[in-house]
Amino acid sequence: MHTTTLLHPLALRAAEPADLPGVLSLLADTAEWLYSRGVRQWPRGGFGPERIEPLIEERVLFLLEDELRYLDRGDQAPVATIALDRNADPEFWTRADRPESALYVHKLAVARPWSGSGLGDALLDWAGGTAHAAGLPWLRLDCSKDNPRLQEYYRSRGFRHVRTVDLPHRASGALFERHADDLPVMAFRDLTVAELITA
Repeated sequence: MHTTTLLHPLALRAAEPADLPGVLSLLADTAEWLYSRGVRQWPRGGFGPERIEPLIEERVLFLLEDELRYLDRGDQAPVATIALDRNADPEFWTRADRPESALYVHKLAVARPWSGSGLGDALLDWAGGTAHAAGLPWLRLDCSKDNPRLQEYYRSRGFRHVRTVDLPHRASGALFERHADDLPVMAFRDLTVAELITA
């Protein structure tokens, strides 16, 4: 998938093993930025490779990258990341939630220089479109229990607060969902994720 944003051509694709360092760097930068604002959503310093490598192997981690990066030898980190899969966290989503009825967003991060450009919105819309194409009614995610600003952002994007699960060993626990069929067609919609649709 190709699109142009802020005069930069961007491409969304599945992450490959060689992308691991750039992904870890983006997630670490995002985690540090969150910590600087008092948000403990992710581990400080980001995630270890053992948490991200399985997502790459399962082909459920996607990168949005600036194609102009190939014109120089500069930063190889992606512009944004998102993981999208059928893996409902069993500590959060119960049998009554019908966890099989949704796709789940994880590791959504946008590089700081691209903050405010609408890329997070577009990636959420792409994820919802992918869930709809898979015949699933819901797109779901969880976020920090103590980040009202992020929770308000998800509400503004059409998500409904389902409940907050307060576990002492988890910073996350605010659960959100939105209907997968109430989404606009975004530029990322034409990326097919066959594994998610046919799993």
